[in-house]
Amino acid sequence: MNVRACTRREYTAIFLILALAALIFVIRYMEVVEFPHEVNTNIITQNASTVPDMHYRICTSQSLSPEEALEERSLLDSVAWPEMPLLPDPLLLLQTSDPAHSTFTILPRRGGGQWRVGDQLEVMIKISDFQGRPKKFGGDFLLARLHNLKLGAGVAGQVVDHLNGSYSAVFSLLWEGEAYVQVMMVHPTEAIPVLNRVSREHPDRVYFLGYFGSGSDTEITACNVCLRSTERPVCNFTDLRTGEPWFCFKPKNLSCDARTGQARKGILPHLKANEAKLFRGGVNLKVNIKASGPANVTVLQKDEGQPEVKSSIVTPGPSGYYYQGLWQALDGTTVQPFRILKRTQCLKGKNVHLYGDSTMLQFFTFLITVLPGVKKFGPPSTLQRPFIGFDFANNILVTFSFHGPPMLGRGPIPPTDQHYVANDMDSFTGGDNTVVVFGIWAHLTPFPIEVYIRRLRSIRKAVVRLLTRAPGTMIIIRTGNPRELSLDLALGFSDWYSLRRVKVLRAMFKGLNVHFIDAWEMVLAHSKPHAIHPSPAIIMNMIDVLLSHVCPKIGS
Repeated sequence: MNVRACTRREYTAIFLILALAALIFVIRYMEVVEFPHEVNTNIITQNASTVPDMHYRICTSQSLSPEEALEERSLLDSVAWPEMPLLPDPLLLLQTSDPAHSTFTILPRRGGGQWRVGDQLEVMIKISDFQGRPKKFGGDFLLARLHNLKLGAGVAGQVVDHLNGSYSAVFSLLWEGEAYVQVMMVHPTEAIPVLNRVSREHPDRVYFLGYFGSGSDTEITACNVCLRSTERPVCNFTDLRTGEPWFCFKPKNLSCDARTGQARKGILPHLKANEAKLFRGGVNLKVNIKASGPANVTVLQKDEGQPEVKSSIVTPGPSGYYYQGLWQALDGTTVQPFRILKRTQCLKGKNVHLYGDSTMLQFFTFLITVLPGVKKFGPPSTLQRPFIGFDFANNILVTFSFHGPPMLGRGPIPPTDQHYVANDMDSFTGGDNTVVVFGIWAHLTPFPIEVYIRRLRSIRKAVVRLLTRAPGTMIIIRTGNPRELSLDLALGFSDWYSLRRVKVLRAMFKGLNVHFIDAWEMVLAHSKPHAIHPSPAIIMNMIDVLLSHVCPKIGS
């Protein structure tokens, strides 16, 4: 079927039939709504070679062109962490960074006088070890924010490492009234080499199970992006269009084509003696640092006749801030609070395609819930497939798809439910009524960052192709965000891994006609605890940013 030739009558007839038979709808969905008829919904299995392969390397990937290799080297350099002296073996915890013995101090305003809106506040942070001795080198992972709970205000601070045990945190003063400083040690210096080592030496430490079945016969084998060589034959499910790798050991009695799903089994820590002590909640994992004096300042209204006090050590400033609970962007985007009728008005006649993991499923759940005319097909729960919603009266389509493997769900995920974003983008007609939103990060953090760069590179190429043939297509990218951490979570999903990927993501899509939802700063600046799935209040603000990009002239 030619999508552009579809009339409203054809859409209505098709969807009324499909409402009675959801399974038929799922089969025909990709053809009827947005994709050309030759697109294959089973992207992973039918675009991959399933011939057993006896020769492969751990973390196998396609060779890079000279330009790609140069870009990768530049990206790796841009997220390189400060070096530190070699850790003793076994580790001596008393010599590691201790947030309880560390302090921060608000520095006085340069030139004196009262703090005013538009100034930049500077805080000096001093790190000491568990014996109270000042550290002599940098590398601690610190986060900082300025906030006022009563005003619903908050902004992320920018932390500068002076590489001598001291740090500066710089905050833009953006509201009148009290502003309270919070500094958090996410990881001590000594934890960073551990995170780096387990990622590089054990890229397969998160291990997956592949499910195979034919009739009453079932088998389970190990699968991964990075699969260590053995004498066993391997099913190579590498996607032929994107080159994205995925391997499973071949079942003993079934063919590679009998694959029915995959699931995460667990994560192996691979820690040395005493290293677990570097990741203790309430001790040195996401612990606040106390002030050595006042922890807040009073900010007066801007004085037009007085120059603003700016820091000389950071540029640029934050991407936005909260005031009265609403996100105010500072990147040139005018963020409007969209409410019930305005959301429908904005998305009328549009196809919204969401891709990613459960953090993007939150977007789908929110939209399906707040758009009054949208009805979800299949089971009413937004956590059950298919993830498709349609508003007949306003011709609004909302879909969600999981990205291609690795996916870390504990329940088996069928190959047909995972879509390489680049492949689907290549199938879009695109245009002014097409909105594509993706967030690729959480499920790739345990793997070497080169794996993430490779995934983004294939998506970027597809974005360029889509915008070339349909410039009016709206592309929006959700970044990663800080999350809750424990020992087990930190070893695979640390904020340190996520922050490096946020930086890589922004660098790789810089200069393209795409828009960002800065989930990193939107979670960091908010009063709600860090969580892999941000609170509804934060999600609502993210959706407001999304809709403000789609409909800059509509809002309250």
